[in-house]
Amino acid sequence: MRPSGRSQDTMREVRIEMDYTKHAKGSVLISVGDTRVLCTCSVEDKVPPFLNHTNQGWITAEYGMLPAATHSRSAREAARGKQTGRTVEIQRLIGRSLRSIVNPSLLGTRTFLIDCDVIQADGGTRTASITGGFLALCSAIVKLMDKKLLPVSPLLDCVAATSVGMINGAACLDLDYREDSRAEVDMNLVMTGAGRYVEIQGTGEKGAFGEEQLQEMKQLGQVGIRRLIEIQRSILEARGELEHLFPRPPQ
Repeated sequence: MRPSGRSQDTMREVRIEMDYTKHAKGSVLISVGDTRVLCTCSVEDKVPPFLNHTNQGWITAEYGMLPAATHSRSAREAARGKQTGRTVEIQRLIGRSLRSIVNPSLLGTRTFLIDCDVIQADGGTRTASITGGFLALCSAIVKLMDKKLLPVSPLLDCVAATSVGMINGAACLDLDYREDSRAEVDMNLVMTGAGRYVEIQGTGEKGAFGEEQLQEMKQLGQVGIRRLIEIQRSILEARGELEHLFPRPPQ
């Protein structure tokens, strides 16, 4: 039995509140168990220098944890004057994940900035950021389309992420902090709605792992991501935005 009482293939409760803040083009508060991340999307009418004169847009991300997001207060990285390697790695992962499901030539010469701020951390902050960040991006795209600033939706598919791991030799889905800290293998999966992989991050924390364990974790992760994408699509459908964003079936 897992510390939470969940079965191996059961995710934590997922709660999503859209339009959580007033001024961002898109904003989402996503809660996965006790992990809570505020994802906002801002839009700038410019692109990085390397995209000048290419008629393409860009999506990038920034990630951070509030000082009291964990049991003991951590100093703000701005106070240290430098981001940690973990922060840089995570925000690059979020940006790659969201760029994987858009046609950049349909974004216009704009940059969509996804800010993911962890309010409370209990494992899976990077995966929650990707899942919530996608919905914040959707909100911003709808607003631009409503204002005729985007003629068509640039979205090709949904994207979501979850964690899996081996604990006492058993594959478990959606690890919380207690599980993550003692897992023999820790893995994060990012996938599209069509079931294509964007990223697989897997680490043997206490030794090597075999092909059978890898396949078991991948299959379990697929189950979780399909559930997350169902949640995303049901939210967009309830808001009347799904067909607006995906006039064609997702690729």
